[in-house]
Amino acid sequence: MKLRYMLLHAYGMGGTIRTVVSQANAMAALGHDVEIVSVVRRRTKPQFQIDPRVRLSSLNDQREEVPSDSIGRRAWRRVRGKIVPPREYAGRYFTEAVEASVIKYVTSLDDGVLVTTRPALNLISARRATGGVIRVGQEHMNLPTYPHQVSSAIVRHYGKLDTIVTLTASDQAEYQNALPGAHVVHIPNAVSAAGREPTRHENPVVVAAGRLVAQKGFDMLIPAFRQVADANPAWELRVFGSGPKEERLTGLIKEHGLQDNVHLMGRTQNLPEELAGASIYVLSSRFEGLPMVMIEAMNHALPVAAFDCPTGPADVLTHERNGLLVPPGDIDALAKALNRLIADRDLRIRLGTAAKQRARDYTPEVVMPQWESLFRELLERQS
Repeated sequence: MKLRYMLLHAYGMGGTIRTVVSQANAMAALGHDVEIVSVVRRRTKPQFQIDPRVRLSSLNDQREEVPSDSIGRRAWRRVRGKIVPPREYAGRYFTEAVEASVIKYVTSLDDGVLVTTRPALNLISARRATGGVIRVGQEHMNLPTYPHQVSSAIVRHYGKLDTIVTLTASDQAEYQNALPGAHVVHIPNAVSAAGREPTRHENPVVVAAGRLVAQKGFDMLIPAFRQVADANPAWELRVFGSGPKEERLTGLIKEHGLQDNVHLMGRTQNLPEELAGASIYVLSSRFEGLPMVMIEAMNHALPVAAFDCPTGPADVLTHERNGLLVPPGDIDALAKALNRLIADRDLRIRLGTAAKQRARDYTPEVVMPQWESLFRELLERQS
């Protein structure tokens, strides 16, 4: 099969990039003809390892060394495009020139499968890719979390896609309700369990990870951890990731007097080791698609305390069986769940063991055959 995965920035960091690269690598390993197309390029090398059998190309090279008269950095800031809604979370990237480059690319395709990976790209594919290529739109976020301008465009145009793929069953139901007659399937992202060392529950460490942005709710986690530190002063919270809220979160740590207990660790290339060395994973997000790092933590037999936010945590975790779910945004409840796990090592071991079992449902061995089956079905339907 000829498969093309289109990412906004395949050279960047982020959960969507990592999972799409992993999917492309897995499909190439299965013998398929695979290409990753990056709409923009701002780095020389990808941040995630790409299988040498996967071709990597970019439409707009915006590195500093690229001449400014090309469709590059300066064109980036000019007139906005017409298809991508301004309030799409990456809408600022889609100037007229960038959007035009994507339209030119998708209209040139006349065979194989094109997998687009965010609303901006899904909308362009739905409205412009008409030359015989099979159009698969991946959705990494749940529909109600999008601004109205974006969700309205989704409802108007996603029905033109051959298939919409959501990460969770609850997301699938949302899109089916909004798009009667559209082909919507649920396939989770895959998370490898290979070589994941289980925690020994020896270290008084709670781990959280993600971009330092409002979505991840670290501004709620920090005051929750004030209550944890009051009851368990030897325990610390390590937050891995970087982002625009770093200064604000640093201020909150100082405001709550948590300089000895809460640490912003920045990015790490050794997250598996950090997870194996922790005793609890906490997820404080306001909303999610499918929380991949949480599933990685589960592979290390870490118990999870999480806000039951839309969507993802409750699609993976069952309260009291393999994790603890608390009401979204309830800081006191999150603190209580963490203190409960800290106080009860047997509970941590029981929930963590069950979490590791549950995480097996998300391994590539389970997930990738679902993608192969979908692609074959779509190709057979077209022929």
